[in-house]
Amino acid sequence: MSSSMFFGTWYSIIPPLLAIILAFVTKEVYSSLFIGAFLGAFLYANFNLWGTFDTFFTMMEKNLDIKVIIFTLMLGMIAVLLKKSGGSQAYGKFALQKLKTRKSSLFATALLGIIIFIDDYFNCLTIGSVMRPVTDKNKISRAKLAYLIDSTTAPICIIAPISSWAAVISSYVPKESPIPGFQLFIKTIPFNLYAFLTIFTVLYLIVIGFDFGLMEKHERNAEAGDLFTDHAEDFKESEKECENSRGTISDLVFPIIILVFCSVGGMIYTGLLNGGTTVAEAFSKCDSPVSLIFGTFITMLVMFIYYTSRKVLTFKEYTDSFSEGIKAMTPAVLILTLAWTLKGITTALGLGNFIGSFMTDSILMSSFTPLILFLISVFVSFSTGTSWGTFAILVPLAVLLFKDPSQQEMMIISVSAILAGSVCGDHVSPISDTTIMSSAGAQCYHMNHVSTQMQYALIPLVGCIIGYIVAGYTKNWAISLLVGLIVVLLEIHIIKWKKERKMKDIN
Repeated sequence: MSSSMFFGTWYSIIPPLLAIILAFVTKEVYSSLFIGAFLGAFLYANFNLWGTFDTFFTMMEKNLDIKVIIFTLMLGMIAVLLKKSGGSQAYGKFALQKLKTRKSSLFATALLGIIIFIDDYFNCLTIGSVMRPVTDKNKISRAKLAYLIDSTTAPICIIAPISSWAAVISSYVPKESPIPGFQLFIKTIPFNLYAFLTIFTVLYLIVIGFDFGLMEKHERNAEAGDLFTDHAEDFKESEKECENSRGTISDLVFPIIILVFCSVGGMIYTGLLNGGTTVAEAFSKCDSPVSLIFGTFITMLVMFIYYTSRKVLTFKEYTDSFSEGIKAMTPAVLILTLAWTLKGITTALGLGNFIGSFMTDSILMSSFTPLILFLISVFVSFSTGTSWGTFAILVPLAVLLFKDPSQQEMMIISVSAILAGSVCGDHVSPISDTTIMSSAGAQCYHMNHVSTQMQYALIPLVGCIIGYIVAGYTKNWAISLLVGLIVVLLEIHIIKWKKERKMKDIN
């Protein structure tokens, strides 16, 4: 494919922005992603119709991550097997005895998300499978479940030294860096304000029992018995109750333990094969998708032996779960495929070059550098739907700008701001893979999740804006984080005060 005359120009931002705008306006994500990607291909092909067709499908082929798709489909099969075995049902009954209130269920879901920090995809789909029966019984909306999953996925992975994310970020640090990749990642953790502020926001809102905006509408409907608010028909098939009196709690817990153990083991093993000498180094060099596929494959074999030998499931019921699991995950796979295609086309159009053209030394060499890099990262990640792609564009640039030994502190803060902004933009983007997977894990209509989460994500976003201004001047993570937390608390209580005042005026 020939180079486009629009490469590195402002035109490169039009396709993803169009897709995002259409998704919000039409509330329909498939056609929005397709139109955005097709327009991008049209620009890349310089308005040549055959070239547009060729570009579209070539980019789809190049950017399709078949390993992630296989993992997603296999985890969908596992979710169906857990339900068919009666394990989910038995766990739901048990959990309801322990988690008798909505607040306790919300806490359990959030804490599980924090504990499972190995990989974002693993987090999204596993937590949904485990906690859906509990949150459903306690009348928590699917939009709220998706928010809890999404807000404890990337934010926790980005500050976990032992995760697939640590490996990717370390790999983006240039060899010329005065601080090696993994060490630099460790040093960025205290300054990653968005991760800490998001997790704090989630837990604090649960503690005070407060909802606002569109989420309040979804939660109110859930309390009245409508978990979906709209588009419930999209999940009718997967929501059918699977009554199986032979199922026990172990039919859910045992496979999940096998899944976690084998996935972690696979990561360590592939990391050692790739040259790692310690556990931490193995995680930084692991092949995450292959490890996750290995974990799901072994889990399915164990489930077959465990279920059929005890006659919890017949052989036919076991094999029927394959097609049912694939069917349940087909919407997520379709959205992921179109999102990856759009990301590939946007990259080919030179969005990174366009953004880089604005980042002059005079702008970056100031106390406002962390804030500027944070906002640029939010914009790029939101527009492209990929935090990892944003890391790849901006992390090397920040490292090379501050490679002088006397500027190492500013380099650490700047890279932290890029990581935080990338996660923030990815968090609120309707075309982000983790946002899509969170919707799939919660079995929530995608645009319901996006529209409710965006309002909540603005709270830590504002806290980060103030926090990174402070970080640029003080270069102290404790002061910056404290200021960010104070800003978040003020925001929440101002919103709460306005809501209460409005209710008084109505009454």
